Amino acid sequence: MIESVTVLTNPAAGPRTARATRAATARLRERGLHVTEIAGDTPDHSLELVRHTVAAGTGALVAVGGDGLVWLAWQALAQTGIPLGIVPAGTGNDLARVLHLPSDPVAAADVVADGSTRTIDLGRVRAAGRPDHWFGTVLASGFDSLVTDRANRMRRPRGRLRYNVAMVAELAHLRLLPYRITLDDDDLEMAATMVAVGNASTYGGGMRIAPDARLDDGLLDIVIVTSANRTRLLRLFPTVYRGTHVELDEVTVRRTRRVRLECPGISAYADGEPLGPLPVDVEAVPGAGVVLVPGAQPPNV
Repeated sequence: MIESVTVLTNPAAGPRTARATRAATARLRERGLHVTEIAGDTPDHSLELVRHTVAAGTGALVAVGGDGLVWLAWQALAQTGIPLGIVPAGTGNDLARVLHLPSDPVAAADVVADGSTRTIDLGRVRAAGRPDHWFGTVLASGFDSLVTDRANRMRRPRGRLRYNVAMVAELAHLRLLPYRITLDDDDLEMAATMVAVGNASTYGGGMRIAPDARLDDGLLDIVIVTSANRTRLLRLFPTVYRGTHVELDEVTVRRTRRVRLECPGISAYADGEPLGPLPVDVEAVPGAGVVLVPGAQPPNV
């Protein structure tokens, strides 16, 4: 039974997160839990605080925010056995969505207080000269990472519209990219528009890029898109929300325990966070994460 929790927030996230934090922490205290709140001035400071919390011991870490904050939490929690609770208060909330967590902060706090846990796989990313990174949902590379690169360089417009503008701009430069993809049992050299590595099924706020990916099968779903036709790619995007894009000729899905991605000039993003340029080695690590989930967790997610 969980008796104490540490609540992690991003103070720069805005009023929505502040409201969610107040509601969730009040509910956790109502349920009899001892609550400690931490919030770093920067992401590095937040990670330092979380690592100190893990070292000192806590019943659970509760991230109030979006996928970026959840990603940060995994950097300290992976393979520790300390459970992660999620109060969704971001834009995408993809891991929360896959786990069928409630969007209401009070209901999400009740999930934490109820104490039902689930053990899941995490993806581990390794690259020469950089520390290991962990992710829960999807690692992106290619067209979608180029869009994110461009959006991150833009000051305006704000919010999701910035990514839409960046996508239109990047479409003007759409091209096939020279990938080398090394799987457990195969080496592929091919021209592709993008390659996504799914530990879970969704990213980008509900796009089911790897619809058959499972959080506890010990495998990664590698989704390869090979079309450089702008019209075809634009038609493909709506199907990603349904997960039916994998039926198209331009899309190939491979399942593997490990994968190495190489492509000059392309960066990787995982859970929406920048990891740096390829090449990267990605591995599914069974049981590396523990999450607090509703008691009646739906199967096959």
